[in-house]
Amino acid sequence: MHKKNLLAAALTGVLASTCVFADENKVVYFYNWSEYMPQQVLEQFEAETGIKVIYTSFDSNEAMYAKLRVLDEGSGYDLAVPSTYYVNKMRNEGLLQAIDKTKLSNYENLDSSLLNKPFDPNNTYSVPYLWGSTGIAVNTASLNPADFTRWQDLWKPELRERVMLTNDMREVFGMALMSLGYSGNDTQPEHIRQAYEKLRELVPNVRTYNSDAPRMPYLEGETDVGLIWNGEAYMAQQEDPNIQYIYPEEGVILWMDNLVIPKQAKHVEAAHAFINFLLRPEIAKLISEEIGYATPNQKALAMMDENVRTNPVVYPNKAVVEKGEFQQDIGEALSVYEKYWELLKASH
Repeated sequence: MHKKNLLAAALTGVLASTCVFADENKVVYFYNWSEYMPQQVLEQFEAETGIKVIYTSFDSNEAMYAKLRVLDEGSGYDLAVPSTYYVNKMRNEGLLQAIDKTKLSNYENLDSSLLNKPFDPNNTYSVPYLWGSTGIAVNTASLNPADFTRWQDLWKPELRERVMLTNDMREVFGMALMSLGYSGNDTQPEHIRQAYEKLRELVPNVRTYNSDAPRMPYLEGETDVGLIWNGEAYMAQQEDPNIQYIYPEEGVILWMDNLVIPKQAKHVEAAHAFINFLLRPEIAKLISEEIGYATPNQKALAMMDENVRTNPVVYPNKAVVEKGEFQQDIGEALSVYEKYWELLKASH
């Protein structure tokens, strides 16, 4: 799938472009979600700029945050990709530095309806990367998809050790809260406790937690139903058309992942160059089409193949979006979630 000879083909432009950057900026340390960036994109950026991308991945916002919070100046990452509510948390805690939009000539390509959100007014600290949803995956070779229209259906007793959950506290609790009729962003301690008790009832059905590659337990036959990100469902369907993606009636979990520059970043010029590269329409198009998540880049969307632009797994219809909930910062309630999340994981 990746163009192995891309680097060699573009070497002629490397020397001319690298002189723009100081020696210390010929590298960018990038901390991203697992399987969330095509290798071809990294190779093309390196070939065009001479800037080496040192790529490391994480599988949850909590893991990313914990790592960035303890790193010393000069020893950390230059770019990271937190979800909406963690942008707000990290911004409030002084863990991010402001984005210099004068260095982002491609910023204007972004859809204005996805900018200037409450988690980061005026996008002072973040740039949208991809957005998507968390819904239900069903292997239709072993289960009838008509039996799974709601989050609540995952609690069916006949699903013992057949359910997969993402290793994501907010998503798992969001699912439980929605199944109880609450907001997935609820901050009431009593409601969070009720969600925990409901999740304890689900534990016998849970086979595994996976946020490294959530499609794999379905493709390998380890699980038959459960949570999945829409992009992972999109990729799974390329290998096995029996994997179906369902938007739950209670409302789907919506999220947006964003590019940020940590406060301790050392290679800030290179970080801006990489962000601007990712905002190029043809690059944003390539990323979205390969890994199956929605692009916030309106120029990239206009360039896409019709079958991708109209695929409901990638781009849900307006009614689904309106009924769903984007994850928001929950402030001090986060510690309540964390307490119950630890108890839940310990009980599995």
